[in-house]
Amino acid sequence: MKRVYRIWIDEGLRVPRKVRKKRALGHGGNACHVRRAMSTNEVWCWDFIYDRTVYGQSIKWLSIVDEYTRRCITLDASRSIRSEDVINRLSELFLMYGVPKHIRSDNGPEFIAKSIQDWVARMSIGTLYVEPESPWENGYAESFHSRLRDELMNVTEFESLAHARACGVTWREDYNDYRPHSSLGGLTPTEFAFRCAASVSAAPPLQQHSEPLLLTQTSLS
Repeated sequence: MKRVYRIWIDEGLRVPRKVRKKRALGHGGNACHVRRAMSTNEVWCWDFIYDRTVYGQSIKWLSIVDEYTRRCITLDASRSIRSEDVINRLSELFLMYGVPKHIRSDNGPEFIAKSIQDWVARMSIGTLYVEPESPWENGYAESFHSRLRDELMNVTEFESLAHARACGVTWREDYNDYRPHSSLGGLTPTEFAFRCAASVSAAPPLQQHSEPLLLTQTSLS
């Protein structure tokens, strides 16, 4: 027994630690075709996509899309995007566009980070994590990134981060303001979003009574 122990020590052997598996967040009930957005700011979807400059420097893009209007809320490019950067950017976007009821995403480490989850919970925003390894359940983000990849990243050589950001701004403006979508009745995302806002503001307010309504035998007959 002692001999075995000496060999164990000499070889630097150790009992392997038990690795506790993390429980994956998300399920199929949060898929975009199951829990559909029925109004503006009901569901935003977000995701990351990666590229490089001609000199091999990495570029990380953050996209956020309103699923109901198809409007690209933001398209940000940076060398790296941390959880704090996402929170700061969301704070700015909430002031510009309002606060969404839900945010849909996959189970990427940036989205399930505790700092993100805690902050979103404090803002009373629901998180819709899709089933792991099921990108089609976050279909609006996937569709948007497919267009972004085909129309911008695959045809443009970015000389620098500043060049990528400038190209991203131009592409996003074209996508939002000049490109009609068949799913929006031939309107652009910006036009559709404005019409949605106009219809909400034009809705008549609920009728209010200055005095309580008294129910009598006459009124009930």
